Amino acid sequence: MGPVPGAGSEFAAYLRSRRALVPAEWVPPGRRSSRRVPGLRRQELADAAAISVEYYTRLEQGRAPHPSRAILSALAQALRLRPAERDHLFRLAGELPPEPPAPRTRIRPGLSRMLQALDRTLPVTVHDGRLDLLSRSAAADELLGPLPPESRFRRNLVFQAFTPPTGPLPAEDGGAYARFASAELRSALARYPDDEYLRDLLAELTATSADFREHWARGEVGGQRSMVKRLRDPERGWTVFRGEILHDAERDHWVVIYTPEPDA
Repeated sequence: MGPVPGAGSEFAAYLRSRRALVPAEWVPPGRRSSRRVPGLRRQELADAAAISVEYYTRLEQGRAPHPSRAILSALAQALRLRPAERDHLFRLAGELPPEPPAPRTRIRPGLSRMLQALDRTLPVTVHDGRLDLLSRSAAADELLGPLPPESRFRRNLVFQAFTPPTGPLPAEDGGAYARFASAELRSALARYPDDEYLRDLLAELTATSADFREHWARGEVGGQRSMVKRLRDPERGWTVFRGEILHDAERDHWVVIYTPEPDA
């Protein structure tokens, strides 16, 4: 393996800058150096990461072999890096950032406040990386109707796509939505291959839905960030909405904002 990318180097400079920001108080009292410098000393950081100080020194000087993913994770933990900072460390070392073990189950407070502000103004839904509904505005409740009957997967958009509609707003674009949903499930399983919930969902739909089996056999992968949804209200007739999908990468949450098509 060669030296750290960008020998000079951005990776080494990032390590030095982050080490200088770690409070000395984070080091156990018995392991602190009596001679203080800003942040941690190299020995203290190396001890926290369970690597030799000689190797850590070479990393900071851009002279060490390419660090393994295990060492990068240990450095990120020792430096107390936030997820975005950890991901930057991995990228500087020429590695893809680690995938989260599971999506977060609670939405950000700021996003929650946005939903409250838009409650009856704009249909907005928030799903996690397993494609489960976490929250939606009152306008989205009115637009999309009630959830399917009680079941383990009733809040999952893939399950909903292959479950007969129960609300007052049947969709005309069921085929397009089913194609979108099955492709998104394949992407979710690629990101969380050992997730029991997702694997059980796949088994359930495979066993119960011929429509799902047909879409799944196409092998399509999700990535669509815009969609058109046509819904029929018994009183107002067909209504067309465009959904734009935004991603909160840190929590792996997906925000869908529906706006009416002006020419529909």
